[in-house]
Amino acid sequence: MSGGAWTVLAVAGVTAAYALGSRRLATTPFSSAVVFTGCGVLLGPAVLGVIDTDEAGPITALLEAALTLVLFTDAMTVRRRDLTRGGFLPRRLLGIGLLLSIAAGWLLAWPLLPGLTVWELALVGVILAPTDAALGKSAISDRRVPPLVRQGLNVESGLNDGMVLPFFVVFLAAVPGTSYAAEGVAGTFWRSLLLSTVLGLLVGGGAGRLLQAARARGLITREWRHVYVLAVAAGAYELAVVVDGSGFIAAWVAGFAFGHALRNVPASPPGTTAPGRDGDPEADGGRDTTADLAEDLGGLLASVALLLFGAVLLGPALQHLTWPVVGYALLSLTVVRMVPVALSLLGSGLRAPTVLYIGWFGPRGLASVVLGLLVAEEHVAGTELLGRVVAVTVALSVLLHGATAFVLAGAYGAWYRRASATAPAPGLKESAEVPPGPSRRRLGRHHEGPGARDSV
Repeated sequence: MSGGAWTVLAVAGVTAAYALGSRRLATTPFSSAVVFTGCGVLLGPAVLGVIDTDEAGPITALLEAALTLVLFTDAMTVRRRDLTRGGFLPRRLLGIGLLLSIAAGWLLAWPLLPGLTVWELALVGVILAPTDAALGKSAISDRRVPPLVRQGLNVESGLNDGMVLPFFVVFLAAVPGTSYAAEGVAGTFWRSLLLSTVLGLLVGGGAGRLLQAARARGLITREWRHVYVLAVAAGAYELAVVVDGSGFIAAWVAGFAFGHALRNVPASPPGTTAPGRDGDPEADGGRDTTADLAEDLGGLLASVALLLFGAVLLGPALQHLTWPVVGYALLSLTVVRMVPVALSLLGSGLRAPTVLYIGWFGPRGLASVVLGLLVAEEHVAGTELLGRVVAVTVALSVLLHGATAFVLAGAYGAWYRRASATAPAPGLKESAEVPPGPSRRRLGRHHEGPGARDSV
């Protein structure tokens, strides 16, 4: 049997095994991220050698497909009210905290990772800035945590991976020897940022309006509506790649435009469609299911991506651990995340336990893995060290955030219940009302059991 066949068999076996016990594992520290990453290390060349990592092309393509779907569906579900009514928390985390996290990660990498150039150090800060709520699902889905905090963390993690992309491509263009450096920072800015953004707006907005018209006339079934989303995400990505732009930026922007075009979709005319199968939101209890297939497929691909991450990046990195790498990883999960969060929330009125809770739950996941792998593929000086830093940081995040999510959500929820009962009028800032978020956003990528669909 070929190495590729063994890889497919290993991925299928781990996926099937986890699926069979997913409900029971959902309330344990053994989240899907922990299981898939651990199995990746075990099955990779560092241990058993079952997964073949010689062919990097298919692995990279799968990881890029996973991130493309995640970027598109996350952006698609974002509404303006998430950042306006009751949205001071995500605005502060994204507008202030994210920028401070990039800067802090850049500066702290300077003394600990002396083998990297100034722009490679900047890439470390950018790659490890975005968060992934799926790795600490219980921290956000637990109903004991106030809605303001759950919604704020959820919106933050759904947007910050797309927001770091402009920084990523510009810093990568500044590193000599990379494929982006050939066009320089100015050329990269034009193609990867401006042109890709325009293409994303055109593809997403146009496709959304076409779908809206087809639904209003009863021309499209629910099944094909789900497939249509996949085609739009892939089309936006590939169109940007064709013109040497950034497929990820195009997919992210297309998701915003596509979702905006679908707001307030008119119901299908009576008698034109079959009840419950016409893709009309009313047929699903008022919940629009347009992105369900894309989110489910993105979740599956994201889990498989963590399996391959364990085999391709983490396994080899564990064989070359150094104290500076481990030290930076720990600082990235604590100081680099928590201090910027605390600074961004100054004057917000949130209590110290809330600030600590938000600061701790900034897990690193799929976006960091894919961006780290893209840098490693450039094969320039320093990328090996950068890859090890990303691998160890994500691995520690998977372990620590996965293990503490359920326990700390309960402890914080208990504090909130006591504090809200004794707080004088007008009450805690944490009790502020927020608009209800989409039933599935971000968490759908790694849902641990049937109840995860309505976790937020």
